[in-house]
Amino acid sequence: MHFFRLALVVAFKDLRAEFRTKEAINASLAFALVILLMFSFAFDPESEMTREISGGLLWIVFAFAGTLILNRSFAREIPNDCLDALIAAPVPGSALFLGKAVANYILVFAVELIALPVFAIFNNVTSSITAHLGQLLMVMALGTWGMTIIGTIFSALTVNIRLREVMLPMLTYPILVPALMGAMQLTAALVTGAGIGPANDAWLKMLIGFDVVYTAASLVLVETVLVG
Repeated sequence: MHFFRLALVVAFKDLRAEFRTKEAINASLAFALVILLMFSFAFDPESEMTREISGGLLWIVFAFAGTLILNRSFAREIPNDCLDALIAAPVPGSALFLGKAVANYILVFAVELIALPVFAIFNNVTSSITAHLGQLLMVMALGTWGMTIIGTIFSALTVNIRLREVMLPMLTYPILVPALMGAMQLTAALVTGAGIGPANDAWLKMLIGFDVVYTAASLVLVETVLVG
């Protein structure tokens, strides 16, 4: 319980710092809405092909918008040597990492929840999303956690690199391919009204397995990443 209490303290600190400035969440939300608007002009909402690829389009927006938040996770600790103070504090590296991951998850998921109805309206899929809203939120929760875990660990890895804004996406997206593929396939099925069933539940199992494996690996390796 002490471990989780420390993680929650770190998460609350990050959330309070972000809500004080709102620089990352505002940039991420604005980016997501603009890209969704551009996609609505680029693709015909009434086309059947657009419905089939809409899951991929939605997760492309989520992935790029989420990076803007994840990139700030450890970068905000650089001024005044706050990162060195956190590492020197009597807090396990895994608790520090988990707290930051939870804070990032809440911020990214909040942006996604705002962007989802905009996506539904622009692509004329409101009825499909409403019919399978519970399953879609489950897929979003699982996919976002995988994206957050990978993004947070690589944010710690690239925090001292001068071009971290470029390096973070380059390192994150290749590893995220299995999770994004699973989330895209499941979201596309839900948007087209098929739902999650025996035909595509393998993607759901892969998404869950991805989250479990990379969460465990990140908690084990974060001390090495932070301290070296």
